[in-house]
Amino acid sequence: MTKHRPLFLEDLAVGAEYRSAEYQLETQDIVDFARRFDPQPFHLDEEAAKNSLFQGLAASGWHTAAITMKLLVDSLPLGSGIIGAGGAIDWPRPTRPGDTLHVVSKIVDIVPSRSKPDRGIVTAECRTINQHGETCQNLVPRLVVLRRTEA
Repeated sequence: MTKHRPLFLEDLAVGAEYRSAEYQLETQDIVDFARRFDPQPFHLDEEAAKNSLFQGLAASGWHTAAITMKLLVDSLPLGSGIIGAGGAIDWPRPTRPGDTLHVVSKIVDIVPSRSKPDRGIVTAECRTINQHGETCQNLVPRLVVLRRTEA
């Protein structure tokens, strides 16, 4: 992980993009996560998964979300941390064994708080993309971002 200068509200601009490093997902990772957090046959067993809606082993959407979070922490180094205040998530295609994921985040809105001058709400569009350029997850979080200094 490359250490970046922490970003605060004043450092962000609408339209700015951030790209993460890559993360490769293996079959055992998918099964281990599913066993602990989402124990469904299409996440646990390759044979059972063939006859499912996914037609093959697929990572839990929550596993993809957890990987996305790791990649966001490293690629969008907010000085206050990645602190969510709501948002939306969808998974247009399954994440599969062997997929190499990265996240591209774009700042789409910045609203300084009127009642709390030390912060604002930043909306980002974060796409988790596999090695084929296909989006496996869309995340649109609203993030609490602190100012470097009080207004």
